[in-house]
Formats: sequence, C-alpha cells, structure tokens
Amino acid sequence: MKILVHLIVIGFLLQACSNAETGNKSMKETPSNNQSNLIQLDSKQIKNGELVIGELITRNMHLSLQVTGVIDVHPNNSISVSAPLGGYLKKTDLIPGRKVKKGSVLAILEDQQYIQIQQDYLTAKNKLQLLESDYKRQKGLNETKVASDKTLQQVQSEYANQRILVRSLAEQLRLIGLVPEKLTENNLSRSIAIHSPISGYVSKVNINIGKYVTPSEVLFELINPEDVCVNLTVFENDSYRIGIGQNVKLKSNSNLEKEYSATIELISPNIDANRSIQVHAKMNQKTTDLQPGTFVNAEIELNDTPVLCIPSDALVKWENKEYLFVEEQIGVYRMIPVETGISNEGFTEIKSKLHHPKIVLKNAYTLLMKLKNNED
Repeated sequence: MKILVHLIVIGFLLQACSNAETGNKSMKETPSNNQSNLIQLDSKQIKNGELVIGELITRNMHLSLQVTGVIDVHPNNSISVSAPLGGYLKKTDLIPGRKVKKGSVLAILEDQQYIQIQQDYLTAKNKLQLLESDYKRQKGLNETKVASDKTLQQVQSEYANQRILVRSLAEQLRLIGLVPEKLTENNLSRSIAIHSPISGYVSKVNINIGKYVTPSEVLFELINPEDVCVNLTVFENDSYRIGIGQNVKLKSNSNLEKEYSATIELISPNIDANRSIQVHAKMNQKTTDLQPGTFVNAEIELNDTPVLCIPSDALVKWENKEYLFVEEQIGVYRMIPVETGISNEGFTEIKSKLHHPKIVLKNAYTLLMKLKNNED
C-alpha cells in the first residue's frame, strides 16, 4: 500500500514538471512585439552583407520646398467702387468681364442733394466775397482808429469761418466728382458721374438702373489681372525655412509646361487653424495667363541650408513608410520609422530625433529582406 502511494505522488510530480517545461518552452517561442523589427547577424553574415555604419551629418544643401498656392490680385489692383453720397442709378452699361480704362465713366447717379451742395457752395462763395470786402474795409478803418478793435475782430472771425465753409463745400464737390472752380449758376447739375480709378476689368456688378444706393454699398468691383500675385500655404513645420526675398517657381495645372517665377515679399506671422502660414509672393513678370483664383504648384528655393541628413541609400521603404536600421550592438540591428525632408544630391534630410547614433548607411535593404524573410 505504501509503495502504491509513493508511485502516485511521483506521477503527479512528473506531470507538474512536464507542464512547467511546456509552458516555459511556449513562452520562449512567442516573440514579443518589441522584437518584431529586430534582426541579429553573425560575423559571417555581417561580412557578406558589407554593411557600413555611420552617423547623421550636417550638410549645407540647396533645398527646395514643395507647396501649393492660389493666384490673387494685388490689393492695389482690386477695387470696390461706391457712391460717396448715394443716389439713384440713372445709367450704366457695365457687365462682368467688360474692360474699362482709368478715368472712364462707370455710371451716372442722380439725386437732389447734389443740387443742394452746389447751391450751398455758390451761396457761401458769394458771401465770402462780401465778407472779404467788409474785412478789408474794417481793417482800413481800424488803422485810422475810426473802427474799434472789437468790430474788426468780429468781421475777421466771420470772414475766417466763411472761408472754412467754402473750402469744406468745395471738398464735398470734389468727392462727388465735380470741379468747384468751374461751377457757376449756369451749369448746376442734378447728376454726377462715377469714374474708374484703375484700368482693368469689371468682376462684379451689384446694382441695376433705378435703384437707390447708399454710400456703404459697393456698386462695382474692378480688377487689373496684369499685376497678379500668389498666396502660398506653408505648413507650420516648414515655416522656419521661409524668408523674404526667396525665389519661387510655380506652374498651373492648366499648363504644366510653362513656368513662372515670383519673389516672397510678405510672410504672415500667424499660424491658422490648419497649422499653416500664408506667404505672399510678387510675380517677377506681368502675365495675363494666370487668372485670379487659379491653383498653382510652387517650389520655394531655400538656398544653402544646414540640415541633418544621411545618404539616401540608407533609407528603406516598407508599406509606403520610410525606415532606417540602427545598430543597437554589434550584429544587432533595429528597423525604426523616420520622418524625412527634402532630398538633394544623393542625401535626404532626417526630421525625426534619433536616439541611436549608429545608423546603417549602406546595404540597408539587405537587412530589410532578411528581416521580412525571417517573419515569413
């Protein structure tokens, strides 16, 4: 009986040891996620692979930055036309797209207030002449002590106030396009003309004949497309590269063969909700090929800029992502994802911060092939 009990106990112990060994073996055979991008080579494989190990280098590279933009009109060549004093639209023949010359008549407005201003001006001008004569007479009498100083001062004050009134009314006449010096009682007019401030094209017509317009309403919008500019969108991560005076090359989607050039003249100091900044560039030549609103692809020349880079051959691509192999110790290499910048002359900028100084610079694809074959 004792022998039987001992045999049973020994059986249980052997079964427990077997289970523990099986569990340990299973744990050893299951690779961890941390090891999935790790590969180990022996000395022979290292020699046959002809791997070259190195570090990131700082190199002055003639870089360019690819951005997008929109053709726009310079603020001086995009005009909103309004009526300074309002009035009824009597005549206009403008439609969007019509060409206009600077100084040409855009519209004729009518209103009784135009007559009133002209009347007030002529009346004030006649009164000024009377006060001027009275002032001269009182000044002469005061010099001979016939008129008192108080009387002279009163006349002088009225004369000065009347001159201010006449000048004020004259400026109001100029504001509505009338010439005060040519105005007489025989050429009073109930209408005024709205003239074009620039040469260009009509982009919008916001009124119709017979409508009363206020000074705050925009009657027409004019543009001069011969002097266009380009507004570029540069993302926040690249904003530090941009500087005033840099050259820009651009092409439109409608004509990829023709290249235009521009120069950066303004950079917005604010980052918008899309984490980008607006860059304003002036075209280096006049052109009518690029219409306002046209989308363009642009290349900003960054000149010689010091950047951290590696030979482009050190990069490997897998599933549309870019990686580097770093040496953790002799014979042990890890594949890590990196963010790259611009490539130039066989080198590629590395934007990611690397914590491993030793990088596989040559034959990195050998490691990639071996790593993926091992996974299979």
